[in-house]
Amino acid sequence: MYPLAIFGLGPPELLLLFLIILIVFGAGKIPQIGSGLGKGIRNFRKAVKGDAEDETPPPPSKNPPV
Repeated sequence: MYPLAIFGLGPPELLLLFLIILIVFGAGKIPQIGSGLGKGIRNFRKAVKGDAEDETPPPPSKNPPV
């Protein structure tokens, strides 16, 4: 077995997996998928920690209170 195996996958298997992903999604879509995945993980971490410092307050209402 390979010393740097990830989930039991060695370099040949990881290369084959990467090639299949490249064929299925295409070279232009892979950065978009990575960006979306990173944003999703970031939002998940914020939700777990309970941070709300990045959130902007809702815009003020145009109708005056009654």
